[in-house]
Amino acid sequence: MSTAAQRLSALEKAMMELAYESRLTEIKLKQLAEGMEEFKAEMRVFKDEMKAFKDEMKDFKDEMRVFQDEMKAFKDEMKDFKDEMRGFKDEMKDFKDQTLSFQEKVDAYIAESKASRDEMNKKWGELARKMGTLIEDIFVPSLDLAIEKYFHVAVKDVMPRRKIRRDGQTFEVDILALAGELAFVVEVKASPNRVEYVHDFVEKLEKLPRFIPELKSCQVIPIYAALDMAENTVNLLTKKGIYAMVVRGDILEIVNFHEIGR
Repeated sequence: MSTAAQRLSALEKAMMELAYESRLTEIKLKQLAEGMEEFKAEMRVFKDEMKAFKDEMKDFKDEMRVFQDEMKAFKDEMKDFKDEMRGFKDEMKDFKDQTLSFQEKVDAYIAESKASRDEMNKKWGELARKMGTLIEDIFVPSLDLAIEKYFHVAVKDVMPRRKIRRDGQTFEVDILALAGELAFVVEVKASPNRVEYVHDFVEKLEKLPRFIPELKSCQVIPIYAALDMAENTVNLLTKKGIYAMVVRGDILEIVNFHEIGR
């Protein structure tokens, strides 16, 4: 096995481990969410019981007012009861404090998990800059499914790294997918939030008919793809009429599909 192949194999192994860790994190978050739902349900039951208890206390006080004269001796017992109630309130305060502490831990865990996913996406981007085909390998396997989901057409051909040389110039399309009269031109970026990259893609789309004349009879659908991208980048793409595609878990999503479709 060549050195390059060994490195690629190690890289693929690292990516599988990253994907596994991401999936494991999602499973833990789901389990935590389910636990929270059970906890909330128990709290609702507890609140209902407390409401019933308060109603009983109100009735009890009404009865005490009726028998106050005859039950003077009972006041001493009521004093003890009030002391117990005071202790109960203290316990309830401690319980609320524990609940608040638990919520803070949940929020911290969610924030930590998000930071972990962001760090993983950052590492994927760094790997993509080192291995030019890595991002394309992420998008190519699922691109036809994403296109069918959003545009309701069956993709007949997916061509990664379509390179054309004409008149001494080289023209390259990261991914070209054909579906009948539709031609999906996909530009994949490891660092998508640079404005000049978006403008470069617009210029590339203008040159497309000259380098790939067979697409003149097709409706060209431009897609700008990355692991993730900033909101201002998505807004710029929407203004340009370009679809913004990102990775969400193990699926591809077009985050401005409805905005462009309006």
